[in-house]
Amino acid sequence: MGRNIRKRRSPLAVRAIAASAALAIGGGGLVWANFYASAHEENSSPNTTKAATAQVATISCPDVGQKLTNVPNRARGEVDGELATLDQQITAAYQRLATTRDAQTRDASFVQNAILGPLRNNRSVIIDRIKLEISRVGGTVPSSLDTLSACTGTPANQTNAGWGNNGQNNGGQNNGGQNNGGQNNGGTASPAPSAGDQQGGGQQGGDQQAGNGGQAGNGPVATDFVDITKVQPNVARKARTRAGGSTGTFTTSCGVNANKKFNTDNVIVAPGVSNGAHHLHDYVGNQSNDAFASNDTFAAAQTSCANQGDKSTYYWPVVRIQNGTQDFDQNNDGGGKEGNVGQIQQVRQAQIKFVGNARNKVVAMPKFLRIITGDAKTTTNGLANANAHWSCTGFENKVQLTEQYPICPRGSTVVRTFAFQNCWDGVNIDSANHRTHVAFADAQGNCANGFKAIPQLTMRLVYGFRAPTLENGQIKNAYAVDGFPEQLHKPATDHDDFINVFDDNLMNKMVNCINKGQRCR
Repeated sequence: MGRNIRKRRSPLAVRAIAASAALAIGGGGLVWANFYASAHEENSSPNTTKAATAQVATISCPDVGQKLTNVPNRARGEVDGELATLDQQITAAYQRLATTRDAQTRDASFVQNAILGPLRNNRSVIIDRIKLEISRVGGTVPSSLDTLSACTGTPANQTNAGWGNNGQNNGGQNNGGQNNGGQNNGGTASPAPSAGDQQGGGQQGGDQQAGNGGQAGNGPVATDFVDITKVQPNVARKARTRAGGSTGTFTTSCGVNANKKFNTDNVIVAPGVSNGAHHLHDYVGNQSNDAFASNDTFAAAQTSCANQGDKSTYYWPVVRIQNGTQDFDQNNDGGGKEGNVGQIQQVRQAQIKFVGNARNKVVAMPKFLRIITGDAKTTTNGLANANAHWSCTGFENKVQLTEQYPICPRGSTVVRTFAFQNCWDGVNIDSANHRTHVAFADAQGNCANGFKAIPQLTMRLVYGFRAPTLENGQIKNAYAVDGFPEQLHKPATDHDDFINVFDDNLMNKMVNCINKGQRCR
């Protein structure tokens, strides 16, 4: 089941652009141009996000990788490399968008002619290569690929409006399907408007607050936050366990990344590509995870898990406080050069638990099974694959947020929770788009035809930083999840990654514990 990982060729025409995308601030830190600010806006404190208007806030490109559901194995390595190049092209185009505010103000056609047009041409070249790689090994090229080269510019007042109102997002496929994974059912409820919401939104004629885009100019913004005490309860009941279901749990303790293992790679999505994630990941468990790790690498690695039979790798984007300071990666790709700035926050608790299925006994996960939950590109893709759950201690059984970050009351702190896909196709350890080999059970716990129930990985990450404050449309000391720069650090882009490297004995113990209703470690 091993994968041959090799170094990919350098991306086209992007290496020289990254360094010019950042502007120096005091202390040697790097920030992005504040394209959210209106032309007459005065500079504000770097730790304050306030209401403003904007022209083009970000670039929205069709996600080519999600359309590739049936790439032959012999072509996947090259296709993954080309998809990584598409991401690099978007990053470079976004950097140009972020550093040409004056030119955009003077020329209404600048974005289209100088940014979106060249980006479309560059994407067309790579999409043609993807088609060639698939055809070369006898695969079928999706007809839709030819329509995916063009990107659009999204105005700031539309980046929070999203994909319909919150009620639609809660009641649609995210509750019944993608987000029903276990204890965290529920999206973002519609909160009662706060004074800041009324002032920010009302004064702009009903537009969403734009904000100055945070310390780096690319988010978060004031409307990305909500006082959790003003949100109506939205957590649905869990599916009731039926006869034949599995009620046990298996907990593995792997620490909180005290080793400070970080990188901006993503070996699942972009194997062999340095900085394939374009944002920084925390890692617990396997200590050899980087872009060039193979299954053999994982199997031979050290682990931070207390039980040495668990060499699995668990990784997620870091959270940063945007309080005007920087961190070790302020001058690095994936860090300050790509709009991920602020103080990295170490989790206080990283609780990893595998749970059962309300309808069925679970079967063992195959070794090296790869699962990604959530979508790092929801700002442009929409919420179909969103699986972000933000809450506060003391509120987790009442409120789970997808589209906003919570502002927690005194004595409470931020919690991120993930519930991974719990059905497996019974054959593949990965799929071309890294999604179709696994799925969520339905609201009653049923897996789709041909899929088998597997232990469901759940993760709970607890932080300890002070809550930001929202007053008169301004957010101070905002926090945000790392992400692709064009995704604007939206809460819904949160995601989590897992590769199973349990040894057979420990995996069998897990399955037996869960199926027998036991609580094991």
